[in-house]
Amino acid sequence: MSSIPSLLRDRIAETPDAEAYRVPSDGGWTSLSWQEVGERVRGLALGLSRLGSAPGTRVSILCSTRLEWILTDLAVLATGAATTTIYPSNTAAESAFVITDSGSTIVIAENDDQVAKLRSVQKELPDVTCVVVIDGSAGDDGWVVTLDSVSRPGESGEDTAEADYDAMVDAIAQDDLATLIYTSGTTGRPKGVELTHDNWIYAAGAVRELGLLSGDDLHFLWLPLSHSFGKLLEVVMIHIGVPTAIDGRLDKIAENLGAVKPTIMAAAPRIFEKIHNTVVATQQREGGAKLRIFTWARKTGLRVAKARQRGAEIPLSTRLEYAVADRLVFSKLRDRFGGRVRFFISGAAPLSQDIAEFFDAAGLTILEGYGLTESSAGSFLNRPDSVKFGTVGPPFPGTSVRIAEDGEILIGGRGIMRGYHGLPAETAEALEDGWLRTGDIGELDDAGRLRITDRKKELIKTSGGKYVAPTYLEGRIKAACPYVSHVFVHGDRRNYVTALVTLDMDVVRPWAEAESLPSDPEELREHPRMRGEVEKAINQVNADEASYATVKKFAILAEDFTVETGELTPSLKIKRRAVEERHGPTLDSFYA
Repeated sequence: MSSIPSLLRDRIAETPDAEAYRVPSDGGWTSLSWQEVGERVRGLALGLSRLGSAPGTRVSILCSTRLEWILTDLAVLATGAATTTIYPSNTAAESAFVITDSGSTIVIAENDDQVAKLRSVQKELPDVTCVVVIDGSAGDDGWVVTLDSVSRPGESGEDTAEADYDAMVDAIAQDDLATLIYTSGTTGRPKGVELTHDNWIYAAGAVRELGLLSGDDLHFLWLPLSHSFGKLLEVVMIHIGVPTAIDGRLDKIAENLGAVKPTIMAAAPRIFEKIHNTVVATQQREGGAKLRIFTWARKTGLRVAKARQRGAEIPLSTRLEYAVADRLVFSKLRDRFGGRVRFFISGAAPLSQDIAEFFDAAGLTILEGYGLTESSAGSFLNRPDSVKFGTVGPPFPGTSVRIAEDGEILIGGRGIMRGYHGLPAETAEALEDGWLRTGDIGELDDAGRLRITDRKKELIKTSGGKYVAPTYLEGRIKAACPYVSHVFVHGDRRNYVTALVTLDMDVVRPWAEAESLPSDPEELREHPRMRGEVEKAINQVNADEASYATVKKFAILAEDFTVETGELTPSLKIKRRAVEERHGPTLDSFYA
């Protein structure tokens, strides 16, 4: 196959009646077969073609994760155009920048709220001829039309519809642009990453070659499809023929897992951290016999998990203890996820080894992977039979890796981007003789597994000349205290390391009420009990670190970092510069 639409066409031919997608509907779930998906995509592609979607053009999608995102994406690609992705949380100005910089002429918007956002900057979008709204109303001026009016499934009204569609798909070349994904801008102006059909087909084919998934699996998708990780999962599931249950509502994840009972789910580390913290805090709050049983089970499970990591034989007595721990504690945790999960996949940010070991102890293995938008999201992944916590596993088949003299990770292969859109200088800087400069620092172990130590540009160099990896410390502190949401470690060109801490109020509030502590975050953050819990975790982490890497002072903030306040990217990574700017006075006070 030479393109994503041809990949879909092959999937339909191979398993037309098999389940493709499952979506929420009237309190239950409704399924679509691959054949039904194909019919809807074809109708949409022909409709979008009439609106001007064609080879060489771009269509932006401003929408949360839902079935229509995938259908419109596949339809845009079938016309020969490329999809530009926009996070629904982006502001009107940010959306306008992506639309104009990409040269998009059509925008697909989720609802009237997103249309209103576009209306507010309409004068800045002179090249946009049409906005297609999924759930909303058409405009009187003709600028906004409904998705339903573009094409109704199976009602194209053209005798030659199938032939026209096939002709469009056949004309797509593997090196044609498929996707423009804009970096989240943690270090400056967002850049549009150009990814071709071949980039995605390579990455999906590499996952298929690993043999991790099959048509018997059920994938639950909630990740943002505007992110390269979500986009890769879309193509992977088409390539292998894995049915996917889709619902991007974060507040429905727990409920959906119990109802859908998936075998596979991918997530960012923050989701696993939140689950871990909720479980631990709940047991601590209940106390008594339940806490003692949980603490014993956790210690037993971690002993088994660490032994498996070393490849050591597990004594019979430990195996018997673990069986009891599993029956009393871990099986109940697995039931929360539907009871059928074979493994999780973690990506988009570093996963704390402590969190990975906790889930493994519970019989819920997390396969941590690594990749950049510039490498089609997937370049490395741990394998189920040889997981090594603290690493992101060996490279995908067909991906090459080498470590530069300064420790920077360089990646080569078919998954590497074509370049940054309209930025030749930045492209030349990122691509060196065919190798992608990742900006991450890492090392390879004897088995060829990659260990990420930190971001090259985010390493802290103290005034004493010592280098400190902030994300490593941040992950360990979060794992050590169930009440912590985010940690920001600071100290570049300072004489010691400090930290800002935010609280996960969903976890903290029940504990505070049970302990008769203030429920107001402003009061709670200064309370000796709350500071004591955070300080205990920091001291626990400090005990294992060299003196220059220990956190000497910290402050608890009244408000959490969020995407809306600009301190997190849509993939929930900290925007370090934004945090430093917003909380500069507090950080400076540590060194006064």
